Amino acid sequence: MENSVIPKRKRSKAPLVLVLIILLLIASVGSFIYASMKPMPASKEAVTLEIAEGTGTSGIADQLQEKGLIRSALLYKVYLKMEKQGDAFKAGSYSLNPGLDYAEITKVLNGGEKVTQKTSVKVTIPEGLTVSQIADRLAKAGGWDAKTIRQLTREPNQFADVLPDGVPSEEGLKYALEGYLFPDTYEFSTEASPEDVVRRLVKETTTKLESIPNFDALLKKRGLNVHQLLTVASLIEREAVVDAERPLIASVIYNRLDKPMKLQIDATVQYALGKQKERLLYSDLEIDSPYNTYQHEGLPPGPIAAPSLKSIEAALQPEASDYYFYVTKKDGSGKHLFAETFKQHQQNIETSKAGGK
Repeated sequence: MENSVIPKRKRSKAPLVLVLIILLLIASVGSFIYASMKPMPASKEAVTLEIAEGTGTSGIADQLQEKGLIRSALLYKVYLKMEKQGDAFKAGSYSLNPGLDYAEITKVLNGGEKVTQKTSVKVTIPEGLTVSQIADRLAKAGGWDAKTIRQLTREPNQFADVLPDGVPSEEGLKYALEGYLFPDTYEFSTEASPEDVVRRLVKETTTKLESIPNFDALLKKRGLNVHQLLTVASLIEREAVVDAERPLIASVIYNRLDKPMKLQIDATVQYALGKQKERLLYSDLEIDSPYNTYQHEGLPPGPIAAPSLKSIEAALQPEASDYYFYVTKKDGSGKHLFAETFKQHQQNIETSKAGGK
């Protein structure tokens, strides 16, 4: 009888491949977690973290990520649970430098480090305010001297390095930097000087102008310099209520300038008077001021308020029209009735008096 040889079974490589895949996954996840837990790049510029009463650890972790102090809010939450931390976090204002690790951040939030109360102040500058109104708002919110702020806006040479197009030098300017203090919400250090504050607002105007696509080409097409553009934009800002009408109001302004016709914009008279009046008198229209567009042709010497980005964009790209007149509807909508002729304008005035219907 012949001997038979039973062949050996080949071992499957599948389990080995699976093990390798699992190890690679573990390594990848571990590498991702390690990278996500690394401190942010160190910086000497402190970041202010405001923690309101009642904010939980989840909300605090989210704020830390939003402020750029940690890479992952989720991993910091996991860290706090593993370390049994977070219950002692205190509400307040914290000054933290990027580059701290989880343990260091946690120590500060637990009150183990100095907690700085009110290291900064937030100020909102609404659109359409004048230099004088902005100065008063800064004084109220941050304690800066309003008179000093106003005086600084008469000294544009101090801010030549951040102005968008040289130093305004037109004759008759009430405040040289009127219209150059961009309306927005700002956060200032309580140690900031009045000059620091004015510089920040002026620089923001330059930043916003630079953010407009093809700004230089559009400005050249309109045949304006930056000062003239901001002047037109400020008129639009004070006249427009409805955003959709800004380009159309810009069109009326340019049509009158091209005619030429006096602009006859009430807001310029109010600026010359130095106060807002609900209704102007005929005597108000006779005020002797280069800003009075009822008395003088062309643009006023400079802006009459802080224009918004929307008004600046409308001044750059007005809507094409044959309108020369507009009157506010008396229906509470803030909209206007536009007209090509004075006769149509008179009819619109009567329509407005009747409620805009």
